[in-house]
Amino acid sequence: MLHYAVVFLVIALIAAVFGFGGIAAGAVGIAKILFFVFVIMAIVTFVLGLLKKG
Repeated sequence: MLHYAVVFLVIALIAAVFGFGGIAAGAVGIAKILFFVFVIMAIVTFVLGLLKKG
């Protein structure tokens, strides 16, 4: 999932360089959502791993 967030960020940067503001804004929005979903899933997995050991 983090891979897809980085891919959309790169797409946004390329679109911004070529002047496609709307596409860049959409790609940045998708990248932000995917990144935060990744962070939440990583935290949940970490907490569950700690609870399983203890």
